[in-house]
Amino acid sequence: MKSKLNKAAKENEGKALSSPVKNDSGNQYSRRWFLHSIGLGAATLGLSQTGCSTAKKGGKGPENVPKIQGFEAVQEKAEEVKEWKPVSDRKVKVGIVGYGYCRFGAQFGFQDHPNVEIVAVSDLFPDRCATLAKECRVNKTYPSLEELVKDKDIEAVFIATDAPSHARHSMEALNHGKHVAVAVPATFGSIEEGEQLLNTVKRSGLKYMMFETSYFHARLYAMREIFKAGGFGKLVYSEGEYYHYHTAPLPGYKDWRFGLPPQWYPTHSNAYHVGVTDETFTEVSCMGVPGVMPSLQPGANRYNNRFFSEFALFRASGGGSSRMVVSWDTPGGIGRGEDGRVRGQKGSYFEKYEGIEKIQVDVSRPGLPPGVPAGGHGGSHGRLTDEFITAILTDRKPLIDIATALNLTVPGIIAHQSALRNGELLKIPQYRL
Repeated sequence: MKSKLNKAAKENEGKALSSPVKNDSGNQYSRRWFLHSIGLGAATLGLSQTGCSTAKKGGKGPENVPKIQGFEAVQEKAEEVKEWKPVSDRKVKVGIVGYGYCRFGAQFGFQDHPNVEIVAVSDLFPDRCATLAKECRVNKTYPSLEELVKDKDIEAVFIATDAPSHARHSMEALNHGKHVAVAVPATFGSIEEGEQLLNTVKRSGLKYMMFETSYFHARLYAMREIFKAGGFGKLVYSEGEYYHYHTAPLPGYKDWRFGLPPQWYPTHSNAYHVGVTDETFTEVSCMGVPGVMPSLQPGANRYNNRFFSEFALFRASGGGSSRMVVSWDTPGGIGRGEDGRVRGQKGSYFEKYEGIEKIQVDVSRPGLPPGVPAGGHGGSHGRLTDEFITAILTDRKPLIDIATALNLTVPGIIAHQSALRNGELLKIPQYRL
């Protein structure tokens, strides 16, 4: 069944042109006391995310990974994370698809997880497929996802293919009875394809999880736990940012990144509200800034896109407002390209939490199985994999399920439509399971 608000979205498409912490007595607590009370070390709060290095630096992982902002491995101290506890001794049989420029197929530690058996891998390019098989320590390969999903031994598939194929490939795997984990975004510029995916997930009864890395960034994870504990009260305002400067698009299958509308890749920023509160965005006004790169001149790219930065102002279902930025051409700020801040009626979080009440909440991130590296994007890779596998083993909803994935992705599609119409306020579809 289609979302009732999809009608509004389609109409939009049709119109488009091409304080310090205090105790109960009001006394200020030191920052050291607060960090101790919530169980998060200062080193973790200060975690930077500069360029990428190979995942080998933080443990096992693929070699020869290009230097890409956000992919660097992190070093963690045992006292900064919770203890990992196994929920089963069963191994989920997994297939891995995709080993492109970012080497995502081997970046998330499936091959090291004690509850995973990798059955087979696939990539359209034979040399990449062979390297992926080596990294995943498996012999069986397939020339395409369409062939891999026919393998009856495979229970779940991790899809790390080009973004325009994510929704189609996810549906193909689901229709063959496989649980699906997929890189961001859930759908690429198409609301209709996203809703087809939603209906496929519902019909299948299988697990679907989008691997939005921001959910396990130390800061966002802390914000989410503080919000759940009431430390912010009603959220009034949030900011999320995805600054990924490059003078030329990163390579991609069929050059899909060439001229990419920024808000079609919005989840790294939108997570700093949706991922903190589980609220949704209901309306948006977005302004686009034309870029100077050759790929952004009129008619120079397949998207007919001229914007290299887009600034969206959202209204949230909880009543607050949110400014979300995606930008490709603003240099500087290395290490904080994916970041956010929130302000609530009882507290705020910028570099640290400041509130009007004393709270005690454990914001140390989930632990990882022995041998599974935290990985890149602020130590999120291994945790996303463990969350997905645990959801299968315990038969529960994954953290970033299909409804959440669409509520992170579709607002960006509508935001780009607004930018094409000089910031016109547009309605956003809402998704629920």
